[in-house]
Amino acid sequence: MQVGRRYSLFQTLNWGRKYILWFLLFDSIVISLYYFTQWSWMAIPWQPISLIGIAVAFYLGFKNNSSYERLWEARKIWGGIVNDSRSFTVYTRDFINNDDAQTPQSEKQLQHLRKQVVQRHIAWLYALTYQLRVVKDWEHKSDFEQELRTYLGTQTSPDSYKKLANYLSQQEYDYIMSKDNKASHLLSLQSKALMNLRKEGIIEHFRHLEIQNHIRSFYELQGKSERIKNFPFPRQYATVNYFFVLLFIILLPFGMLDVFNTEIWRAYIWVAIPFSVVGSWVFWMMEMIGDYSENPFEGLYNDVPITNISSSIERDILQMLDETDLPEVTKPITEFQLLV
Repeated sequence: MQVGRRYSLFQTLNWGRKYILWFLLFDSIVISLYYFTQWSWMAIPWQPISLIGIAVAFYLGFKNNSSYERLWEARKIWGGIVNDSRSFTVYTRDFINNDDAQTPQSEKQLQHLRKQVVQRHIAWLYALTYQLRVVKDWEHKSDFEQELRTYLGTQTSPDSYKKLANYLSQQEYDYIMSKDNKASHLLSLQSKALMNLRKEGIIEHFRHLEIQNHIRSFYELQGKSERIKNFPFPRQYATVNYFFVLLFIILLPFGMLDVFNTEIWRAYIWVAIPFSVVGSWVFWMMEMIGDYSENPFEGLYNDVPITNISSSIERDILQMLDETDLPEVTKPITEFQLLV
């Protein structure tokens, strides 16, 4: 996610530079053919092209609104994870005590139990992050984008999960690594551990139910994230939109010939080239924005920054336990000011 005021004009142009070059080449060929051959049939009346352009613009608006909804829903889901993580930690800190304990524990032992629960939750945050960053077939995975993921640190591999060993016992880590959906089983493990504390009286029954409500909430938030990740923006809409935009871009320079084929502008027919390029660029950029917004967990520049959110949650909830060994504050990286 870009966290500066805005992308600069150079960055925006650079993002679509190869397409601008293609537009420039194609439009120059069309205008040159018309100029040197005097093929008047090449000048298509502007009215039918503008009709197609209006239809494409409406369709682009629909797609971009839908893509933005997916992106914003993903951000709201992780906002819910932030809020519930804080509440869960406060309940863990306050509800794990000796009030009903069958065998009272020392304050040091109680603090150790609280930290275990919180660290297990942190492991869940990172496990979910890694799972959401696995690249799907419909997501962007050109060589450049794969290299960018590696540079940003969002490339997921089996080795990524080694970080979970910092938050779990060896037995818990081995158990989790044997599962496919590691995040889901971490919540299951958390629930089992809390139940054991309830049986020992370390957590009172009704307080245990309150904490369990948060486990249920984490399952719901994980499921919502997985729904966005595992169900793509419908391919029929994305495909048709792509071809409609491409059709309009191909027809655009022919329509510009008609616009500039007047007594006033005929001597300046070459002006049709930059106007065609700009028109093509505007429509193609709208297509690209929607295309890169529909997958908010793919680990690129317009993502929801779930690694940053997880790290921020970790700092926040560890401080609630008065811990001092905290992760560093993550800062924007690259000249694009990206949080990942």
